[in-house]
Amino acid sequence: LGVEGCGTTTAAALVVAAGDNPGRLRGEAAFSMMCGASPIPASSGKTDRHRLNRGGNRQANWALYEIAIKRMAYDERTRRYVARRTSEGKSRREAVRCLKRYIAREVYRVLMDPNPDGAAPEGPELAKMRKAMRVTQRQAAAELGLSAATLGHLERGKRRSTKLERRYYELLCELKGALPQTAS
Repeated sequence: LGVEGCGTTTAAALVVAAGDNPGRLRGEAAFSMMCGASPIPASSGKTDRHRLNRGGNRQANWALYEIAIKRMAYDERTRRYVARRTSEGKSRREAVRCLKRYIAREVYRVLMDPNPDGAAPEGPELAKMRKAMRVTQRQAAAELGLSAATLGHLERGKRRSTKLERRYYELLCELKGALPQTAS
């Protein structure tokens, strides 16, 4: 669930695919091939291109596609990536294939090391911290550059994003240091 754009259903499909085939997790390229997101050369003559891989685990491929579509809808980095690929002469379909390969790399790294830099508390724990510090949700959202609704979804556990939880946790730690200490 720590991968941006990955929901519970897509995460489950990827974990099941990895669990069903542990021998195929030798590296990120092997994982990508297992998910059907690896490039297949389809060159002819002077044309140098790759096509979509029709093999592999179809549920895992669907999960990568869902993550790619979600990211294309709201993630600015992904939009720039797809725009760059299409400006290079690739079709939208080819750009999505490249994006799925990129996401497969990221998912493989998370599967192999789910907590590389120490996890921040999850949303509900962060909400308790914020309330104990007497910081409003609106103030915290403004500091993070988010809407209060987005932060509310994170705090209630409706949305998972380890990056956002890490940023939120760091903000709360920073604010905790800035708050005056009361005598008890």
